[in-house]
Amino acid sequence: MKILVSAGEASGDQYAAQLVEALRRRLGGVEFFGCAGPQLRAAGVRPVVEAERLAVVGLVEVLRHLPRIWGEFRRLEAAARRERPALAILTDAPDFHLRLAKRLYRHGIPVVYLVAPQVWAWRRWRVRLMRRVITRLLCIFPFEEPFFAGHGVPAVYIGHPLAGRLRPSLGKEEFFRKHRLAGDRPLIAVLPGSRRGEAARHLPVLLEAIRKLRAWRAMNFVLAASSTTGEEFFRQHLAGSQIQVVEGETAETLAHADLALVASGTATVEAALLGVPMVTFYRVHPASWILGRWLLRAPFLSMVNLLAGHAVTPELIQGQCTSERLAAEARGLLEDPARVERMRRELAEVGRGLHSGQDAMERAAALIEQMVR
Repeated sequence: MKILVSAGEASGDQYAAQLVEALRRRLGGVEFFGCAGPQLRAAGVRPVVEAERLAVVGLVEVLRHLPRIWGEFRRLEAAARRERPALAILTDAPDFHLRLAKRLYRHGIPVVYLVAPQVWAWRRWRVRLMRRVITRLLCIFPFEEPFFAGHGVPAVYIGHPLAGRLRPSLGKEEFFRKHRLAGDRPLIAVLPGSRRGEAARHLPVLLEAIRKLRAWRAMNFVLAASSTTGEEFFRQHLAGSQIQVVEGETAETLAHADLALVASGTATVEAALLGVPMVTFYRVHPASWILGRWLLRAPFLSMVNLLAGHAVTPELIQGQCTSERLAAEARGLLEDPARVERMRRELAEVGRGLHSGQDAMERAAALIEQMVR
C-alpha cells in the first residue's frame, strides 16, 4: 500500500513526520512518498518534491516563485496519478495543498488534511472547496472542529501535535555550557521565522532591536534556526553580531530563555507550551499587507492571543514592527516581573487547552488506519 504525504514548511514537515512514524507502527509495510522536508525524509518518505522549494509566504512575494512552484505541483500530481496511493495526507500550506486536493479528488484519491487552513480568519470562501474535496480534516485547535462542522466539512479535533511532546533534552546549565553562554546574563531567544524569505525580512529590524537592548544591559542572544531555513543561512547574515545560532534546538532555546522575540506562527505556540514570555512580530511585503488586510477577519495574528481571546502577548505587526518597539516591549517585560508572571499563567492556560487527552498523532493515525482498512 502507498500513501502520499505532502508538507510545505518546517512545522508541517515535523507534524507529518510524527504521523508517518505512528502509521508505520500501525500499518507495517506502507510506502510513503510525496513532498518531503528534512524530517519527512528522515522518516523514510521518498521525496518526489523537496518541501524547501515551496517555502514562500505572502500574496506578492510568491509571484516570482510561481513558475517553480507550478512545476513542483505538476510533478507531485503526476506522481499521484502514476502511483495511485490509497490516500493522501496534506499538511498545512493551503495555497498549495487546496489546489492539490482538488486535483486528487478528481483522480479519486481520498484526502486527509492535517492542520486546518485558517479560513475562519481569512479567505472564508475556501470552505466551499474544502467541503467538496476533503475526506477528513484533522484540526489542531479546539475552536476549529465546531467551526468546520458547522460549514459541512468532516472535521475532528485531535489536539495539538506539540502538546505533551515538546520538552528540552538539555538542562539549562548544560545548554549554557554547550553554547558558552554567560550564566549571569538573561537569555533572549530569537525566532525570526521558519522560511528564508520571512527571516530575511525580519533580520534587519531584529538586529537593530538587539543592538538597542545590548546598549541597555548585557544579555545572551540565541537564534533558533528552523530545519527548512538552516543554520548556515543565518551565519552568513549575522557574521560579527555576537548572536549564537543553533539548529535543531528550538525547544531548548525557548525553555531556558527569559524572553523570546518570536515571528507570528507555530513558534508562538511552542513558546506558549513552554511558558516563555514573548513579544510577537511579523512583516510582509507592503502590497501583501494591503491586500491581506481586506481579507482578514480575526482580531489577532498571534495564535496565542486568538486562543486566549485577548492580548496575552504584544503583537507588533507590519508598521508597528520596528526596532524601537521591539526593544521597548522586550525591555518593558524584563523590567516588570509581575507582568512576566501574569503572562506565564495565561500562557499555561492556553497550553492546557491544546491537550485533547490523547497524543494528537496517535489519534490521527487511528483515524487514518480506519480509513485505509
